[in-house]
Amino acid sequence: MSARRSKMQLVRNIGIMAHIDAGKTTVSERLLYVTGKSYKMGEVHEGEAAMDFMVQERERGITITSAVTTFEWAGHELHLIDTPGHVDFTIEVHRSLRVLDGAVAVFDAVAGVEPQTETVWHQADRYHVPRLGFVNKMDRIGADFDRCLRMMEQRFGEHCAPAQLPIGSESDFRGVVDLIRRKALLWPDADDPRNIVEAEVPADMVDAVEIAREVLLERTALADEEFAERYLDDTAGLSFEEIDAAIRKATLANKLVPVLCGSALRNKGIQPLLDAIVAWLPAPSDVPEVSGIVPKTGETTTRPHDPKAPLCALAYKVAIMEDGRRMVFVRLYSGTMTAGQSLRNPALGVYEKVSRIFLMHANNRTRMDRVEAGNIFGVLGLKATRTGDTLCDPEHEILLESIEAYEPVISQAVEPLTLRDKDKLEETLRKLADEDPTFRWHEDEGTGQTIMRGMGELHLEILVDRLGREFGVEVKTGRPQVVYRETVSATGRAEGIFDRTADSGDALFGQVALTVKPRERGAGNSVDWHWPAEGAEVPAEFTPEVRKAIDTGIHQTLQSGVLEGYPTIDVEVSIRQVGFREGLNKPFAYTIATSTALRDALRDAHPLRLSPIGDCEISSPPEFVGEIIGSINQRRGRIEHMEERSPQVSVIKASVPIEQMFGYATELRSLTQGRASFTMRFSHYDKL
Repeated sequence: MSARRSKMQLVRNIGIMAHIDAGKTTVSERLLYVTGKSYKMGEVHEGEAAMDFMVQERERGITITSAVTTFEWAGHELHLIDTPGHVDFTIEVHRSLRVLDGAVAVFDAVAGVEPQTETVWHQADRYHVPRLGFVNKMDRIGADFDRCLRMMEQRFGEHCAPAQLPIGSESDFRGVVDLIRRKALLWPDADDPRNIVEAEVPADMVDAVEIAREVLLERTALADEEFAERYLDDTAGLSFEEIDAAIRKATLANKLVPVLCGSALRNKGIQPLLDAIVAWLPAPSDVPEVSGIVPKTGETTTRPHDPKAPLCALAYKVAIMEDGRRMVFVRLYSGTMTAGQSLRNPALGVYEKVSRIFLMHANNRTRMDRVEAGNIFGVLGLKATRTGDTLCDPEHEILLESIEAYEPVISQAVEPLTLRDKDKLEETLRKLADEDPTFRWHEDEGTGQTIMRGMGELHLEILVDRLGREFGVEVKTGRPQVVYRETVSATGRAEGIFDRTADSGDALFGQVALTVKPRERGAGNSVDWHWPAEGAEVPAEFTPEVRKAIDTGIHQTLQSGVLEGYPTIDVEVSIRQVGFREGLNKPFAYTIATSTALRDALRDAHPLRLSPIGDCEISSPPEFVGEIIGSINQRRGRIEHMEERSPQVSVIKASVPIEQMFGYATELRSLTQGRASFTMRFSHYDKL
């Protein structure tokens, strides 16, 4: 066991996460170059980044899909996932964090903590993923490491602590100071991130370094009692190894986030980041055993991170490769997977056969015969397995927690240019929905139109572009539409009676009386049973099947509202009366009676339509703030907050109906001479 454990200790499964344009992919490219995985440094702005391999990514200079690669550093094997920063592709970050052991959060030194940074940070909190901070772009005008660190402390907590200080900033940024070893690290050759030189701490930084070092040690001590005693007894006598070990322990416990800095584009700060990943982020054997349930009994069980244990893996992503084959990306938690192996998918109740196994480097593949626990890799041959499904040893079944998808908020009609492509379009949409859990599509029963639904304008735009380029299906699209919801604004009451005679001559009966009333926005739907009254005798006819039939009628009816057929949300349904006739009560009669009563009650409760509201953040030079506020007001938005992050950047936060923001990117460029940018994420549904 010790040999296997020590081998697993040399593995790191990490992700790079951040807001769009913080420099995640550039950081990834420099990691690949410094470790020798790539022979040249791919630049995002030139469309040459190895990790951005999709045509759409290279054209737009953004990451759309998470890419996996493997490389080595200091005798360790690193599996890295580069994730998107755009809010429309948050699912890529979400499902990547589900299978990662650690993460590097990248921050723009000018912008600091941005909206999507907060989103991915809280996703990492949910899965208890230890992380490092890396303040990037220290060479940019307006870069401020101290301000960025303060923002992290304010938004995420004071467990964020500096492990480095920058030497200079903006055009004067030259290197960093390692606070633990009190050494300056310089990169004299601006074109080569591998050329690093150690030097003494600049004289004008000695005091600042000592103060920052004390902050790091104090926050480490707060997370580790044993280290705290050593720190209080003999601060000067602490060895580098002791400090490193304490920082690692605190980081693994999510009680400390060490923060480093650099400029990936200018090739500064990459080796110390790699050293920190190896030193402070967890190996697979450092994280708790994975837990799930035994499908047949419902009992909780666990799997150790051990290649000799029964196999347990999670499929976190499905991708259609260039040759049309279906690749499933898998995190193997326990056991050993071999080509040709038969596995059980307990969520679907089917067996799957592994035909081939590949270690991935973006879209390049290296074939493997077997892989052991702790690895992230691609598998061919799995025909039914979806995102979030568990794969396990058929003799030792386990079902892990799945991966939740986000509900799409924008829809768009799409149709093929020629009728002969209709079947091909539907087949392609099925493939895209298989890849992307946040993409849905259906055929409208009333109009016959094919409707696509996604997370935003860019999301749908990318999907339409892929239809033509990758699958050869040219389409026409309609104007994007938002996906509405319905609710009620008052209390409504109704009774439904189903009293019929079937063709067979059997008499059928069901009677349900109920009320509906509004709940707070975002509270969801609830069902309360006020019948039978407390202490009253329960009729023998009120069987579990009848109750289930009533619940089914409520659920089905709320899926299609009474105003325009949109799902109904934030209502409370109260069952007041259930009537019976001797010998005539059939469960499906109560489903119909419930549906009739609920639809009448919803009409009586003053139904209204709800629109999706987005949280919008706009970054702009200060001189354009007035025009931006005017444009937000015209789009029925509400200004929530304004701040000046630097003399060059003002930030406006607003709440705006998503339907009013179609085409806003073009208007914003026009208003600000192309110097402003904005991000928007779905917040909630509300009445306009």
